[in-house]
Amino acid sequence: MKKNHLLDPINIGEWNLRNRIVMAPMTRSFADDETGVVGPDVVEYYRKRAEDGIGLIITEGINLSPRAKGTFGIPGLFTEDQMTGWKKVTDAVHQEGGTIVAQLWHVGRLTHHELTGGQPPQAPSALKAKGLVHRLHKPYEMPEEMTEGDIQKVTEEYAQAARNAIDSGFDGVEIHGAHGYLIDQFNSEATNCRKDRYGRNLIQRLTFMKEVLASVIKEIGAEKTIIRFSEIKDDLPDYKWKDPEESVQAFIHVFQDVGISILHPSTNHFTETLVNGMTLHELVRKY
Repeated sequence: MKKNHLLDPINIGEWNLRNRIVMAPMTRSFADDETGVVGPDVVEYYRKRAEDGIGLIITEGINLSPRAKGTFGIPGLFTEDQMTGWKKVTDAVHQEGGTIVAQLWHVGRLTHHELTGGQPPQAPSALKAKGLVHRLHKPYEMPEEMTEGDIQKVTEEYAQAARNAIDSGFDGVEIHGAHGYLIDQFNSEATNCRKDRYGRNLIQRLTFMKEVLASVIKEIGAEKTIIRFSEIKDDLPDYKWKDPEESVQAFIHVFQDVGISILHPSTNHFTETLVNGMTLHELVRKY
């Protein structure tokens, strides 16, 4: 039986990838800070990655609204000018034979009103993060606890950003549900103390993620959607799941419910075991 090799082509969803090499998302902060528009330097950056032969490129995190922004120079995907800038990127990547997806990002409480047009950070609960805002070097501010109306609005913003991504020439999107950002803030008992249907227990805390995924899938299809999830939190370095196996099972159950199968488990330590000698990726494969 032939073994699969890194340079062998593979089909994932609707993507016919020329090999199994994936470029992980990396924050670049190269966009115009006022407009969130990417320029020729970003076009050339991603063109070169495609020219290098990468099978799948996942972009840096892209804001789905002004309130999603967590530091300087982060691009957006919610205005016509931003879409025009990204269209030049996707055209360049496709001309090199590459495949590229947009990572959609909302940092939630991990920001400051000086970055979000004067608006306070948003979060599932009014719990202030410890530490300093990336590059701004000011303390995180007390976030505004999101109402159900706020949650619905942000869910719609994810769906619209996904549509904008496809209209800008992207081959799909990755939803950033990891590392202690907004979706992950809902997922975790450390940042979510709500008593409504978005809180109380693990299954209900995953409701926001589930609704975001369902809205994006309805807009562009499950075969074009990736979900990134994690145990690790950027602002809570010592955080651990109380029951890793229960947590992974709950996440997988949500993914199965909405029909998504392209998963991006994220960890800083790929060989670290979580339970019964299994790593995060081994646990995910188990279920």
